[in-house]
Amino acid sequence: MEALVNIFRVLSDETRLRIVVLLAQQEFCVCELSDILEVSQPKISKSLSKLRDMNLVVSKRKEKFVFYQLKSDNPILNDAVKSILNHLDEYPQLIIDEHRNAVNNRVLLKLCNQYPVRQS
Repeated sequence: MEALVNIFRVLSDETRLRIVVLLAQQEFCVCELSDILEVSQPKISKSLSKLRDMNLVVSKRKEKFVFYQLKSDNPILNDAVKSILNHLDEYPQLIIDEHRNAVNNRVLLKLCNQYPVRQS
């Protein structure tokens, strides 16, 4: 039962929910998510840390960047995200996020190079 409650705790936070929906579709680094969601990098990092602690995302390093992706082995989370994506027109903020992702497609060179990357 605890796993189910944890999924709903994750989805109850707007920033984490928005991150989960984006990560379900493709991988992103912190600076990309920050740009798309218009949320500070520390807040994105904190949300990703919570998702990682709950074993809901995986990360992989590519050169100096760490990319995150939603894990595919959680059927409850997968079903919830699938339902959200199937009814995206009911969630204006998620539509805005999708649009910003399409417009800003891969801001790594433009944005990430402006900030020093801390080694984890």
